[in-house]
Amino acid sequence: MVVHQHRRLRGRVAGALLAAGVTLAVTELSGCAGGGAGDDRPPADAAAVVRGAADALARAGTAQARTAMEMATGGTRVTIRGEGGVDFKNRMGQLLVMLPADVKGKAEHRPITELLVPGALYMKNRGAGVPDDKWVRVDTTALADGNLVTGGATDPLVAAELLRGAQEVTYVGETEVAGIKVRHYRGTTDIGRAAGSASPEARGALEAAAKGFSKDTVPFDAYLDEEGRLRKVRHRFTYVNNGVIDVSSTTLLYGFGTPVTVVLPASGDIYAGKIAE
Repeated sequence: MVVHQHRRLRGRVAGALLAAGVTLAVTELSGCAGGGAGDDRPPADAAAVVRGAADALARAGTAQARTAMEMATGGTRVTIRGEGGVDFKNRMGQLLVMLPADVKGKAEHRPITELLVPGALYMKNRGAGVPDDKWVRVDTTALADGNLVTGGATDPLVAAELLRGAQEVTYVGETEVAGIKVRHYRGTTDIGRAAGSASPEARGALEAAAKGFSKDTVPFDAYLDEEGRLRKVRHRFTYVNNGVIDVSSTTLLYGFGTPVTVVLPASGDIYAGKIAE
């Protein structure tokens, strides 16, 4: 997994697993202007509105996505960025994930192409002994975090499905994301509850995450447009891996309706050998 490749960053730039998010550009990904104008009256049931975000995305069909993951451990931060497209109706997507440069500014690794499909993550340019022309397939239902952080980007589909467990939600007010008027909600979501309500395609990954994380509760900030579509969401995960690791994962969605094509690799193009850690 990508996470193993970053262990060597511990002694140099960062700390252990994957990370990144806020650094990706507060101007680009955070994209929020101001704290609230217009009609700030809270909806009748803020939690219900947030829980319905995944269904609204499925109705929308497709969208472009930018992701950012920031990990903090031992006073060090690592940033990983991603960009691509997601087909929420057919439950698949593709991201190009950029790993951070080393302390001298030299690129650490070529961008990794990730294909996201129900129950699996495909990665090309994985490194760690994998031939350049081969893909690695990872069963996300077997990952302790359900691929919420392992791949260096939270699958946008799973990020939305995670909101199905939203609780204690507060309506913050109106603001803008990338020039679009949105409603800002803040609260926590329960991974186990989300798994129980998730679509069949996302359920396995969330069930794995519910077992793997020491805490089921995940704080979030979600921004929904007038059609209830998720425009931006930031989750904050905390887990233990040779120390406490805090991860902020941000997903920005835009360009709804843009065609998204995902072609899975042929079986002969998938690496079957041992992967170095």
